Amino acid sequence: MSVGEATISGQFGNDQGYKIMGIPITLFAIISAIVLGASYMDVLPKGMIGAFPIMMILGAILNEIGNKTPIVKDYLGGGPIVVIFGSAALVTYGILPVASNDIMVNFIKGEGFLSFYIAALITGSILGMDKKLLLRAAVRYFPVIFGGVVAALGLAGIVGGLMGYGVKEAVLYVALPIMGGGMGAGAVPLSQIFGDALAVDPAQILSKMVPALALGNAMAIVIAGLLNRVGKKMTTLSGNGRLMINQSDIKEDAIKSELNLKSMGTGLLIATTFFIFGSILAKFIPIHSYALMIISVAVAKSLGLIPQHYEECASQWFKFVMANFTPALLVGIGVAYTDLNAVIGALSFTYIVLVFFTVLGSVIGSGLVGKLTGFYPIEAAITGGLCMANMGGTGDVAVLSASDRMELMPFAQISSRIGGAFMLILATAVLKLFI
Repeated sequence: MSVGEATISGQFGNDQGYKIMGIPITLFAIISAIVLGASYMDVLPKGMIGAFPIMMILGAILNEIGNKTPIVKDYLGGGPIVVIFGSAALVTYGILPVASNDIMVNFIKGEGFLSFYIAALITGSILGMDKKLLLRAAVRYFPVIFGGVVAALGLAGIVGGLMGYGVKEAVLYVALPIMGGGMGAGAVPLSQIFGDALAVDPAQILSKMVPALALGNAMAIVIAGLLNRVGKKMTTLSGNGRLMINQSDIKEDAIKSELNLKSMGTGLLIATTFFIFGSILAKFIPIHSYALMIISVAVAKSLGLIPQHYEECASQWFKFVMANFTPALLVGIGVAYTDLNAVIGALSFTYIVLVFFTVLGSVIGSGLVGKLTGFYPIEAAITGGLCMANMGGTGDVAVLSASDRMELMPFAQISSRIGGAFMLILATAVLKLFI
């Protein structure tokens, strides 16, 4: 190491102290000053070379705030919620320069970063699962998820009709996004599907969905804690973290190979190819390309059509994208798809009641079906119901922490991955009933 390198390492590379994105706070502050300074000087480059750094910087800062703020981090989803609404506020109130907003919006929409992210998420998460777990989940666990979804959508529709909100609006804009598996793999592709089917701007649809996601996630966490208390008093309903009655737990043997740079590049190609294949199928099958991509990946995984090495490649690429680009994507969602004024206008007593009954329906439906299929009702309600109603991976952690059942994470992930994918397919069918 040269003297110059040693000096830089000593000043900015110290592993001790507070870090953001794994970077010492001093160095992160310098990077942020450069990127944000370029933005306000109106010299931020167009395209991904400018969009990536400003979205990553804003995402990291807002995510840090959300994960450190009391109440928000425990009950409202933490970082993801703050990133989405915080970045939306920066745009709504004119805090960010218009030119920077345009760069980010074009990157998300025009240059396809959103589709790029979704392709990695869906392909890598499904191919990265253990095959036996995937098949077993479809046979025994999937009915639990389905029961929660049907009850949630049905109860939301009934309450929506009785309260004058409308059955269609309650199901499409409240229940479906809540049960959709989070933001990146749920509400965002749902808004795209709705936009294509209804000839409406996806941003307008997503603005209606985001409040439901936030409230649904908060209620799922609170109800998880209540179910834990119920389980301690009504012991026959709870397995104390054991999901299946009179049967050994299914344990996920997910791919855990060492990260490899070349493998991640191969994974990128596999993910984007599956996305393109979904687009090809959509030319012949009247189903959205996202849903067809999910089906094709699941079929390929179940039939063992892809060698394990390439499954590992897709899984590694997915993990890289999730670890590094999620906050940036959430910034893009806030900037390009979240109309803060529309979000505020959507909140009402009726709306809150609808969200509550949607989450309650997921608990009742999955709990009852779980009992019929040999699962403990409370564990089934938590994993098959609340882990569908929360905001994906971060919501799974919060729900299982609140219910003191972290050992059920493999099943929670099935709900978020396979269950969320199923909701995209179901959404296509439900839309046909209303249009």
